[in-house]
Amino acid sequence: MAEAIDALLPVVAELAPERLNQSCLCITLDRDELGLQLDREAGEFGFFKTLTEQRPHLFSNVPVFLSASALTEMREIVEAIEATTQLPGYREAVLAWAPDISQKDHGPAGALMGYDFHLDDDGPKLIEVNTNAGGAFLNAVLARAQMACCGDVAIRYEDGLIGGFGERIAAMFLEEWRRQRGSGSPGTIAIVDDAPLEQYLYPEFVLTRQMLAKHGMDTVIGDARELQYQGNELFLDGRRIDLVYNRLVDFTLDRPEHAALRAAYQNGAAVVTPNPHHHALLANKRNLTLLSDPDALNIFGLSRRMQQRLAGVPQTRLVTPANADQFWQSRKGLFFKPLSGHGSKAVYRGDKLTKSVWAEIARGDYVAQTFAAPGMRMIRLEGEPASRKLDIRLYTYQAKPLLVAARLYQGQTTNFRTPGGGFAPVLVV
Repeated sequence: MAEAIDALLPVVAELAPERLNQSCLCITLDRDELGLQLDREAGEFGFFKTLTEQRPHLFSNVPVFLSASALTEMREIVEAIEATTQLPGYREAVLAWAPDISQKDHGPAGALMGYDFHLDDDGPKLIEVNTNAGGAFLNAVLARAQMACCGDVAIRYEDGLIGGFGERIAAMFLEEWRRQRGSGSPGTIAIVDDAPLEQYLYPEFVLTRQMLAKHGMDTVIGDARELQYQGNELFLDGRRIDLVYNRLVDFTLDRPEHAALRAAYQNGAAVVTPNPHHHALLANKRNLTLLSDPDALNIFGLSRRMQQRLAGVPQTRLVTPANADQFWQSRKGLFFKPLSGHGSKAVYRGDKLTKSVWAEIARGDYVAQTFAAPGMRMIRLEGEPASRKLDIRLYTYQAKPLLVAARLYQGQTTNFRTPGGGFAPVLVV
């Protein structure tokens, strides 16, 4: 695995990443090169111009520096989480609070998982697990458009980072197909979301379609609301769909407009990845209450070595009306997240809470997570130094890394509205 990480990621000279994140303010992004790369990958002249006009803060001008040891810790946390999901006791516990549609395992492992981390003095802290993690395809192109900077810091990208990314993605979808179907390959893949043209990351859907097409996979982008289920087959615009790359945030497929996809998934008429089973095992925020509880992990039979790795998951507890007063008293050291939330919506830092918001949280359906401060990155904005928060996202498949990227932002959570913020490549020291 160490060799795979080395081949996967960019490398910089041996300098402290914390120092580089504070002092290396020069711009590494070659926006002209990024434009050429994105236009070529999308197969559409002017793709980059339209993307950046509509999303001016999607890409940061600077990289984020990360120590090799921190990356190793992140990988080990992911491995420990996914090892935990294989334990019968854990599965029984998390599926007990999951809906019926999540109970059956159709075989797929879950395409493009995303694990989000904050960096503090004690090492990386896992803050979120995502089953439909966005950004990998955009970040793969972004990494190709970087220049050397900061004097002695020599930036070098290994061929494995980009040259092998498309192959890994194609192999992932083929593996997802075969885990459910046994052999062969999908005839048509559909990338689905509600009103995909209106989604902020729609450009990524285009890159995904083109990348899969280059690897011989017929792929379309479609509105999940327009899928049709007939004769135990799934259709989109009259075409049979064999595999769905699911980008919906309706994680349990229970909205009426997703009835066709729900039926096709339940009956195994189409391979759907990621799907409700993956969300129940990995991304339900309530699961963090178990992953951060040494007593529960011990009962489940997780090995001591794996338990030690999960020290990187901040303690997380379920908020109920019975314990709400206790959490209110200790709120300044906590971060509150809704069980059914996504994309950083309705999340609150305890020290920023108002009484009216707290009344909603106190009714339940929230978890309280020990606050893990984000890392910091200094940038130059309009000629002046400015600070930005950062988090790291590790994209994985079956706990193996596919790509690592960062996001720079201001405010409580990532938002892609911050000048100087956005996706940033990660350079490993």
